Amino acid sequence: MTVLAYDLGASGGRAIAGRLVGRTIELEELHRFPNDPVEVGARLHWDVLRLYHEIKQGLLKAKHAGRTPDSVAIDSWAVDFGLVGRNGELLGNPYHYRDRHTDGVMEKLFEEGMARETIFSRTGIQFLPFNTIYQLAAMKRDRSPLLREASRFLMIPDLLRYFLTGDMHNEFTNATTTQLYNPLRGGWDEELLAGVGADPSWFGPVLQPGADAGRLRASVAAELGVGAIPVVAAAEHDTGSAVVAVPAASRSFAYLICGTWSLMGTETERPVLDERALALNFTNEGGAFGTYRLLKNIMGLWILQETKRQWEREGANYTYPELVALAERAPAFGAWIDPDDARFLQPGDMAERIRGYCRETGQRPPEGPGGLVRCILESLALKYRYVLELTEQVSGKTFDGLHMTGGGIRNELLCRWSANAIGKPVWAGPAEGSAIGNMAVQWIARGELADVWEARAVIRESFPSAVYEPEDREAWEDAYGTFRRVTGLA
Repeated sequence: MTVLAYDLGASGGRAIAGRLVGRTIELEELHRFPNDPVEVGARLHWDVLRLYHEIKQGLLKAKHAGRTPDSVAIDSWAVDFGLVGRNGELLGNPYHYRDRHTDGVMEKLFEEGMARETIFSRTGIQFLPFNTIYQLAAMKRDRSPLLREASRFLMIPDLLRYFLTGDMHNEFTNATTTQLYNPLRGGWDEELLAGVGADPSWFGPVLQPGADAGRLRASVAAELGVGAIPVVAAAEHDTGSAVVAVPAASRSFAYLICGTWSLMGTETERPVLDERALALNFTNEGGAFGTYRLLKNIMGLWILQETKRQWEREGANYTYPELVALAERAPAFGAWIDPDDARFLQPGDMAERIRGYCRETGQRPPEGPGGLVRCILESLALKYRYVLELTEQVSGKTFDGLHMTGGGIRNELLCRWSANAIGKPVWAGPAEGSAIGNMAVQWIARGELADVWEARAVIRESFPSAVYEPEDREAWEDAYGTFRRVTGLA
């Protein structure tokens, strides 16, 4: 049977058809499109109607290619949302999580008595300034008229599903990222909602991954010339889908979902809500089929992507392979940054921010594109080691190596340096982890695969991982000590 996975990332989306033929998964990319944020005045938004248009184009291309799917599912990034009015229409364009309207909001809530310990004990979610809870608090502070008119709250995949089907549902993996969902109660936390001016009636029952989420509405089916195709709730946070696709054989494994963001963690049966997890700012996001994702967000390849964009604005058009080649030739261990320093969150001149960070920490700034890219990639690899060690502490597990999935694994230099940094093997694959995990949820929902462990076995057989063994252990060990000292992570 053929399923269609829409995988929407912060920089682009794709529609990929998947066929399960015996024990083999066959993929066909049907449609790829950019996902460019739109700045209007002082605000940064997602162009969600353009995304919906591209989703329909993906269905048209599937039909024309003879790949009309038996079901469809959507996954995307987390935390962002749209509000729907009483007439069923979208109220305003969703804010982009990198918009500055949440600056200082998290700290203000703490000052007003919403304690960190209380929020963490109720949600288990990492404190990040752009979490949904702080976006809603910012709208309350600004007296947004949308809050007066809202009838339903839908996250990005929920909203796009609603456009397709006419049915409004919230989905578990994405709901947990809002820092408004209480995993111990198994539902939305009404006290936290009230604290940020959100009406509990906006928040519907939460579907689990694999649940039926409706069918294409008649008008959409007629427009596209297809039938009433079933729409399934995938693990709709793209990281949740990517973790489904981690080709682990052991029940105890560590993963790094590598893309615009890097998400490192492990799979657990229940959230870890102890003082150590709070102190180290870990998160417990919902996973597929009764699991949780104990992990930390790392700024990821966003820093490199934004650096490349700045060079393009200045007239220097490098390809990623060219930049990686320049980095490999640059001197090793010249300077480091903490990728999670707050200055690297917003769009802007990353090269100058990197140089500024290095000057402030007593380092000589890297020179030239090669030096800057090497600084970024070495810093990411060493931060991966730091977070992997914290993950072992918080989870009580020891990991023999690291599974890396996502588009970032196409950067073989980063994979190699990550193995060197952690001093353990890195198993890299599959690159299309989120889309494949999305498909796996659909196949499990339709009885084609028994469970997530059979899915992982089929994924292992269909997409063999590249293996990177650690090299230059002594040099990387010395570098790790210096990295921790200059970044203040010691």
